[in-house]
Amino acid sequence: MSLREKAEIVDADGLRRIVTRIAHEIVERNKGVDGLVLVGIRRRGVPLAARIARKIQEFEGKAPVEGSLDVTLYRDDLSQVANHPVVGATEIPVDINDKVTVLVDDVLFTGRTVRAAMDALIDCGRPRSIQLAVVIDRGHRELPIRADYVGKNVPTSRKEVIGVKLAEVDGVDSVVIKEMAEEPARSS
Repeated sequence: MSLREKAEIVDADGLRRIVTRIAHEIVERNKGVDGLVLVGIRRRGVPLAARIARKIQEFEGKAPVEGSLDVTLYRDDLSQVANHPVVGATEIPVDINDKVTVLVDDVLFTGRTVRAAMDALIDCGRPRSIQLAVVIDRGHRELPIRADYVGKNVPTSRKEVIGVKLAEVDGVDSVVIKEMAEEPARSS
């Protein structure tokens, strides 16, 4: 099975607007940036958290603290992912005790990555609250998890995959929907 790109569902301008809206919603809900920490879930959540922090800086004059979280060792499917998983760094430059911590990720699907992120975060301290910001919520939850800030809800089938592309990682900003394509039968 391979994946083929079906359609672009968010272009670069749309992604910029999503980040701007989420930044405004975070500030509004939390009445500013004091005591606020944005933590990006590795991989694409990290540059997204940085973009949200820059937007907040633009209109508030002060940016929230940023951090990054690697959830590899907290995954419940670790044995299925790799024999020798590559673990990235977790970097949270402040004590998160009694802080409002916003986890940032690209796509919310089953909820398992977010559950792993909450476990990893709680190993770093005891936040006053944990909020979740995602670019895309595609449904199909397996755990009772919901995002506080959603860029776009995109109902999908299980045969589809959402790909968030970011200039910092992929060289381009866009969100695409891909679907599994049947491989043509080989003739002998």
